[in-house]
Amino acid sequence: MASDPKLTAGETAQVAWYVARMAKRSIAGETVYQGDLERKVERVIDKARKREENAKRK
Repeated sequence: MASDPKLTAGETAQVAWYVARMAKRSIAGETVYQGDLERKVERVIDKARKREENAKRK
């Protein structure tokens, strides 16, 4: 797995929001589906990786 990228303040806030929503859902029970939120977190991290990669190229 590639190293984790440096997140901007906005990206950090988004990830924190999604993690908080996952925690809230986990209170409802272990059978609650959280895959949608996990994909959103991965999408934010992937965008940060692409941003860092583009910055290194320039």
